[in-house]
Amino acid sequence: MATETNPETGKLEFLLDVPFPSSREATIALRSLSPDQEPRRGGISKQLSVSGGTLSVRWRADEARILRVSVNSFLDHLSLVVETMELFGPPVHL
Repeated sequence: MATETNPETGKLEFLLDVPFPSSREATIALRSLSPDQEPRRGGISKQLSVSGGTLSVRWRADEARILRVSVNSFLDHLSLVVETMELFGPPVHL
């Protein structure tokens, strides 16, 4: 987890890596969380990616307040996804 200001753009950046037991579970989380677009067109962007068993998220925002709201909302959704995956157990390979 890291927060910094990009000297070239002046935007705030926040990076979060979320480890999962497997790449399949990280991909399930990515697919569950990707459809949620930011409600505001300007001022913030969010990129999600998976590498191995790690879900990585990068935010870029103009203001700390907008960044905080977006990160908090994402963490709420992530918590729900993780709880759901725990409830249903490990993914079944078809």
